[in-house]
Amino acid sequence: MRLTDIQPQAGSRKRGRRIGRGIAAGQGASGGFGMRGQKSRSGRPTRPGFEGGQNPLYRRVPKLKHFTVVNRQAYTTINVGRLNDLAANSVITLDSLMEAGIVTTNDGPLKLLGDGELSVALQVTATAFTQSAQAKIEQAGGSCTVTG
Repeated sequence: MRLTDIQPQAGSRKRGRRIGRGIAAGQGASGGFGMRGQKSRSGRPTRPGFEGGQNPLYRRVPKLKHFTVVNRQAYTTINVGRLNDLAANSVITLDSLMEAGIVTTNDGPLKLLGDGELSVALQVTATAFTQSAQAKIEQAGGSCTVTG
């Protein structure tokens, strides 16, 4: 057997249609593309995603940054550095922070962020902590309790 002897199996390959080669060829005249219109022209296919001039879907959907998240979770955030004025070993919750005047509005569950330094041991109860905030609270001798 030689490389020149290899042939596809009989019936596995059909010859392509010869479009626009006269009426006897079966696809003459308009070549199966109809009479007029965008889809009958030469170089016919429109680009992928084309919607007839309407702003296409890939340009309508929000991309990259600055578009709103649908079910965004809002938090009342506070940095660890603002907790230095509180008494040592006190229990910190959103209500106690509002009573102390450190937080003025309740924008949702309490979340602690790690900016600033903490030198007082506190028992903090919050919905969420950043890793740096949790590390600073525990390093100062306090404890972090995550509420559901």
